[in-house]
Amino acid sequence: METRKQGSVLFGLILALVVTLVVVQLWLVAASLDALHRHDRAALIPAAAASLVVLLINVVLLRYVVAFDRRVREARRDE
Repeated sequence: METRKQGSVLFGLILALVVTLVVVQLWLVAASLDALHRHDRAALIPAAAASLVVLLINVVLLRYVVAFDRRVREARRDE
């Protein structure tokens, strides 16, 4: 499989994962706001921690995509 095809497949899969993670993060925000409205502070910290973990995963995925794109561009330039 050529690198351009691999990059397209990789980008598509990562995009699908990011979309799923964003939906999960929106659900966590909704759960946090509901807990805050009910004055249930015990649920706020776990939801915030989980949201932070999701954010970190998204940052790592973004860095990976950018690094992969940089490698592909450098390989094309060297050809």
